[in-house]
Amino acid sequence: MANKRIIKCPNCGVFNTNKEYCTNCNTLISHQKKVAIKAKAVKQQQVDKAIFEKENPNLAERLKNHHFWLYKIVGWLLYSAIMVVSIIGTGLAWFIAMVAAG
Repeated sequence: MANKRIIKCPNCGVFNTNKEYCTNCNTLISHQKKVAIKAKAVKQQQVDKAIFEKENPNLAERLKNHHFWLYKIVGWLLYSAIMVVSIIGTGLAWFIAMVAAG
């Protein structure tokens, strides 16, 4: 005996048996299908973000990969400065958290 899923359509109120879409108004009523569509949309957003970041690097990355040697040096110096500031900020945040924790 197969499982019968009886779902009431939130749009028109018609009861549907084992359907993903309402037979009356064609509204999506399957919870599993909604979750799958949402997961696919989230994954597509992540892919789009990764593509955007790959195609549009920041100034330091663009300078590091420039063909002129002087721009490469400036790019590496800028990248190094950003890293040093990030490390100092991280250490400061850790220190403040440890002092606040007691």
